[in-house]
Amino acid sequence: MGAGLLTGSCLSQWPSRGSLKGMKRPAHLLFGLLGFTLVFGGGLQLHAQAASKPMASTPEHAHAASPPSTSLTLTIDGKSTTLSAAELQAMPQKTITVQNTHTKREETYSGVLLGDLLAKYGFPVDQSTHRKMLRSYLVAEGMDKYWVLYSVTEIEGSEHNGDVIVATTVDGKPLGEDGQLKLVNSGDKKPQRWVRNLSAITVKSTE
Repeated sequence: MGAGLLTGSCLSQWPSRGSLKGMKRPAHLLFGLLGFTLVFGGGLQLHAQAASKPMASTPEHAHAASPPSTSLTLTIDGKSTTLSAAELQAMPQKTITVQNTHTKREETYSGVLLGDLLAKYGFPVDQSTHRKMLRSYLVAEGMDKYWVLYSVTEIEGSEHNGDVIVATTVDGKPLGEDGQLKLVNSGDKKPQRWVRNLSAITVKSTE
């Protein structure tokens, strides 16, 4: 109830001082109740006005500002190798076409299969490493410190249908604001585990 509702005819019906003396409840309680109603009612009005204002929306999949990625640091069993975009482009390339649910369009990326990178720099998947593969995972991180997890099984072509690549081009062109390197996964329905401005991949084992 607002303060404006306790004016005019409502106040004219308020008991006189003389009639208050005959009441069983002390007069100060009644006047206290009036003050509470005025304050509390006004507070409700302010709350209702605030609730009616629309809240600002946050853009979906927003990214913090960061410098563009120019190289990838790959770490396997504690040994790190830094690869430039040119070195990655000189390796055998894989092209995948995916539906980007954020941009609402189909995109074609080209780059190196992540499984091939692991095999080349210290983690080939064969009979001797199969058990280790099942118990290993990797952390992929961008320049803005956004990071995601994959099991090594997910990026191994002999074990998983989807392709995970370190992309260097999209639709035949440079990646633009996504930096020089971008992790793209064709197996997920949403691109929430894609990493723009990719800068580091670290492989870890639970063994």
